[in-house]
Amino acid sequence: MTGDQIIIFDTTLRDGEQSPGCSMNTREKLEVANALVELGVDVIEAGFPIASPGDFEAVQKIAQRFGDRSTICALARSLDADIARAKEALADAAKRRIHVFLATSAIHREHKLKMDKQQIIDRAISSVLDAKSFCDDIEFSPEDAARTELDFLCEVVEKVIEAGATTVNIPDTVGYATPNHYFKVISYLKKNVPNIEKAIISTHCHNDLGLAVANSLSAIEAGARQVECTINGLGERAGNAALEEVVMALRTRADFYGVHTNIKTERLVPTSQLVSSITGMKVQRNKAIVGQNAFAHEAGIHQHGILQERSTYEIMRAEDVGYVGQNLVLGKHSGRHAFRDRVKELGFQLDEDVLQKAFSDFIALADKKKEVYDSDIIALIDNRITDAPARWKLISFHTSAGTSAVPTATIELQCEDQPIVCDAAIGDGPIDAVFKALERVMDVSARLEEFSVRSISEGKDALGEVRVKIDVMGRHYVGKSVSTDIIAASAGAYLQALNKADADRQFGGSSSEERIPAKSP
Repeated sequence: MTGDQIIIFDTTLRDGEQSPGCSMNTREKLEVANALVELGVDVIEAGFPIASPGDFEAVQKIAQRFGDRSTICALARSLDADIARAKEALADAAKRRIHVFLATSAIHREHKLKMDKQQIIDRAISSVLDAKSFCDDIEFSPEDAARTELDFLCEVVEKVIEAGATTVNIPDTVGYATPNHYFKVISYLKKNVPNIEKAIISTHCHNDLGLAVANSLSAIEAGARQVECTINGLGERAGNAALEEVVMALRTRADFYGVHTNIKTERLVPTSQLVSSITGMKVQRNKAIVGQNAFAHEAGIHQHGILQERSTYEIMRAEDVGYVGQNLVLGKHSGRHAFRDRVKELGFQLDEDVLQKAFSDFIALADKKKEVYDSDIIALIDNRITDAPARWKLISFHTSAGTSAVPTATIELQCEDQPIVCDAAIGDGPIDAVFKALERVMDVSARLEEFSVRSISEGKDALGEVRVKIDVMGRHYVGKSVSTDIIAASAGAYLQALNKADADRQFGGSSSEERIPAKSP
């Protein structure tokens, strides 16, 4: 690696997945991992193998499938059992890294670890040596480094580099640092750790004060050459540094930072949408880079400037981050080849089965809508590629409601090759009645935690997207569906979430929310 390349270390699948309600199953993690590989991420922190059987399985499968394209990393505390589990999970990866962490700040030493400084140093050295026996690429994190005494931090960093750590990550674990503070910490390490040039300095910043990206960029100015970040800024509490913001800041202000990344920036928006869809965490409209309003201009003076010269009010091109607006491109008479070409232009690489299903959805939509937009096509594709394997399929439904009528829903469901089952229910409204009817047929009791509806494009016949999050026996499941009929979209979203719960019930469950209580960088 040259001195002007920034390594992008993505921890969406580990730290990002620790966000409440963002837990992913193995299949969903594989989809996100594939998107991260296509995005050009250098290191993918795939999970915390000892945390749960689900985490172990996900890391193992990601290592098997993508370990020759990106470096696959597994997290481990400075414990023999953790490191052994990480080694087992990464065994099949050609490019692999173990990320070991141990808290170093006074408050953690006293209240959490009950260890003195020398015990911390000894444990750190032994854990790095243990991990080093498995692979050469070892990262060490002194947890809560931003609140650790600088002299002690230097001593720890020097010793773990001597033991074989090739990357030293300096976490702002609780989001306490400010840009100037964090710059001084990195600068101090550069000046006072004799062997610091033998390792890459990394950043891992949390966003509790809204400074994660600013702190990460400040660290780059001070000499850090790896940034740990997540798609959409997911992560514990207020989240982590947002990958898309860090990358586009470095690209847009290359004149100032003088560095570059390997990220294919045109994949940023599609990857953001995929992660949002899978986790159920909606991206706020005014979110930088990937938000719906990021390239929208409503003020008259801005619109006039944009029409004359885009650079008057835009510092980035929408196409550089993969942003697609409302471009009208296809109609009901468009053929399969035209649809395939447009899908490729939008940045998607679909296998034939998914492409055919998306095309069928497109034809059905074109029969209902006069105008089909790029955003509609993206929603149809997104709906297909995140569609979970399902035992239960919706055959038909009928609802009845009105000011003087009791809301009723009748549904027909089929479980694999079994006979069609029909049942009905009443509710507070037609959608509630549909949800209750679905639960009755599938014999699942769920509590609806979140329900959201948004319009994909414009007009009365716009495609609507419904997202739901349900709680079944303490586990959370997300469902999403699109349709010009909101009740149909609601039924599809709820059925998808129930199917996920049903799959856990059938196969004993491997929810990654069932993890050991362990904090991390």
